[in-house]
Amino acid sequence: MECVGSGVMGSSDGFESKKVGVPAVGDHGGGRDSALSPFTGLGEGSANLVEVHGVIKWFDASKGYGFIVPDNGWPDVLLHVTVLRRDGFQTAYEGARIVVECIQRAKGYQAFRVVSMDESTAIHPAQMLPPRTHVTVTATSGLERAQVKWFNRLRGFGFLTCGEGTPDIFVHMETLRRFGMTELRPGQYVLVRFGPGSKGMMAAEIHPETGSPVSSH
Repeated sequence: MECVGSGVMGSSDGFESKKVGVPAVGDHGGGRDSALSPFTGLGEGSANLVEVHGVIKWFDASKGYGFIVPDNGWPDVLLHVTVLRRDGFQTAYEGARIVVECIQRAKGYQAFRVVSMDESTAIHPAQMLPPRTHVTVTATSGLERAQVKWFNRLRGFGFLTCGEGTPDIFVHMETLRRFGMTELRPGQYVLVRFGPGSKGMMAAEIHPETGSPVSSH
């Protein structure tokens, strides 16, 4: 698929939008997978596919999906396990470079076809051990309910908030792992004890809040 910069007239976002035929797709197991599958509702017909280059933000094979952070600044692109496996990949590791063709759905873009994937920059599970940074914070608060403002697994940190007018709380990936957690998602609620540290208020202890609302990303 050619980009506008290659001399192809197309959309102003730097990517060409193509009308292409959608191949017939068989049964992918139903249930949770089919609910998220980009093939849902598409039979023999056509769809607007847009080529996107980006990096794997995270991918959970047990959940059946993950997300791509596009290079062009677009919101995260949903990557479903049925797409990976149809195109010959079993999983996608964090940090891997990927090129996909996407379709636009009601809640955003979804990968429809994996064009290529480069795992040379990927973080493999064996490498995802707690970094020896020895992040230590002495808690000065009680166990408080906080909401995730932002978290990036590749960078290894994020921020929580206890509400308007309160200082943001820095949370390090090492702290998450220490309490048996592997990721945080914007909008998620957690229980946290925090105290002053090198980056302002920092999480000393963190636990998931059962039944907390979580955004799609």
